[in-house]
Amino acid sequence: MALSLSISKLHRQARENVWFHYFAIFNRVALAAGFIPSGMMKILGERFTALSSEHPLGFYFDGLYHTGYYYTFIGVMQVLAALLLLIPRTALLGALIYFPIILNIVVLTFSVRFDGSLFTSPLMLMANTYLLFWNYDKLKYILSTKKLDVRFSSIFPKAPKKKFPTLAVVAVAGVTLGTVFFTTNMYDIMPKNTMAACKKQFKQGANTPAAIAFCECIHTNGNPLNDCMAQYWKNTDEQ
Repeated sequence: MALSLSISKLHRQARENVWFHYFAIFNRVALAAGFIPSGMMKILGERFTALSSEHPLGFYFDGLYHTGYYYTFIGVMQVLAALLLLIPRTALLGALIYFPIILNIVVLTFSVRFDGSLFTSPLMLMANTYLLFWNYDKLKYILSTKKLDVRFSSIFPKAPKKKFPTLAVVAVAGVTLGTVFFTTNMYDIMPKNTMAACKKQFKQGANTPAAIAFCECIHTNGNPLNDCMAQYWKNTDEQ
């Protein structure tokens, strides 16, 4: 109960400031822009990326591409979520559809260490979470098991506060920069998108047997990432 009251208080304070309204609009547009192109590619039956089949994620996308109407269905749901986000009255429904899709992308990204969406997908997930919080006045009726009075917030309050939320902006900037820094430095080795990029990450050790074996394991032999990493650390210990 205390948590619910705290969230309601924060939600009310955010709703009373016009800058948080602008931030919600920005997130809606940005998230929609992130899903429409990729969703349309799936609907049109095009491959999503140009990754080779030997790459862990490329192998996954190849399999996904050959699932027929399931591949199209994912694209339809992405575009639907994006379009719903752009309409104020359906933004919550769009955010609810968007959330499991982007959460799946985040988990997939980290499981295969795909640097193409290593920091963008977590930021998109956080933006989606903000939109769910922004619509907490509606969402709480779904989450609560108790009978509540139905009182939805208007799109804009009658007399919104225009004070610039400096602390909130600093917090958002800090979280964004922290996410970018953490996600781009959290892994010692990654499969990368190409053989050349894979070798380049080792800098001066690009031509060592362990580095070459790891990159060939991924991009030439198409072995699972975990197997290639285990072999890399074994080769490193032996050098």
